Amino acid sequence: MANSLMDPTETLSQLVSEALLGEKFPIAKIISKIETENNLTFRESLFSEIQSQKPNAKDGLTIGITGTPGAGKSSLLGELCRLFLEFAPDKKMAIVAIDPSSNISGGSILGDRTRVTLPRRDTRIYFRSQPSQLELGGLNPYTYHVIRFLRKIFDYVFIETVGIGQNEISVSLISDISFLVMQPLGGDQVQFMKSGIMEVPEAFIINKCDEESLANSSYYMLESTLEFIKDILPDQSLPPIFKTSVVKKKGIEELLNFILTYPKRKDKNIETITQLMQWIRNEYGRFGIGIWKKIESNAWNQAVRLNPLGGIHKINYESEETKFLSLIRNNIVQNNNN
Repeated sequence: MANSLMDPTETLSQLVSEALLGEKFPIAKIISKIETENNLTFRESLFSEIQSQKPNAKDGLTIGITGTPGAGKSSLLGELCRLFLEFAPDKKMAIVAIDPSSNISGGSILGDRTRVTLPRRDTRIYFRSQPSQLELGGLNPYTYHVIRFLRKIFDYVFIETVGIGQNEISVSLISDISFLVMQPLGGDQVQFMKSGIMEVPEAFIINKCDEESLANSSYYMLESTLEFIKDILPDQSLPPIFKTSVVKKKGIEELLNFILTYPKRKDKNIETITQLMQWIRNEYGRFGIGIWKKIESNAWNQAVRLNPLGGIHKINYESEETKFLSLIRNNIVQNNNN
């Protein structure tokens, strides 16, 4: 099934070579294969091929954009893209926009792309829509691997997640920096504190600041809320708050400059372990988590603790997934024998 997505005469090496140059069709082909079920073997080959063609390359910065429906996330991203092409001529960016899936049909409109206008043949920008597949955390089961792949090609990878309010936290786990996008007068202090603001504390955007007085009112309300809870925030310091308006072209250049100069990267070993745990929980529930805790958790946690900047070595997701599948099979066989 997965092989039908590739031309029989086209090798993975050729696809990867063209994808690394930013060619959109090969990138789309590879992502389509990542988004198929039972893709472990393909992922192993893919990331091995990327490593051989682009060894020791630095992953791109991952930026999460999350917020409630109507906050203007897609329009803001569209304006960021326009300015990016102007102010960062030597850089490349990708956008993965995740739209909600219907509880009834399971389908998704994938409407975010209608609000983001991109130059068709410019290889510096790539846009991909994904359905949420009813995942409450805002990311579907394949998003993480798509992001891992795009990081190898692009300097900046943006993830725009489903606007579902308090559950929008998964994006912060795979992002180097997450923005929570709000609109003026979107709630009082209590609403701010309970709407998931704790899980994505790196930066905040008050969008649709077309009316100065309303924008300032929301800005000071949010700032006072963050001041109130500052002691539990990272570094116990206030995160930046941006006021933007796509209509008035205001504040977006400052936001882009902040992203382009953002220096921090999160530990990818911790990210890998977190995503592996999520996969185990989704696929095998308490049974799988129990096996992991008994056999593997101590080794993984120790690897990360010994060096907070990356563990003993960089954990390979596919190797750990293969190892865990073997543990699951062995455990099932032992239980059947008993």
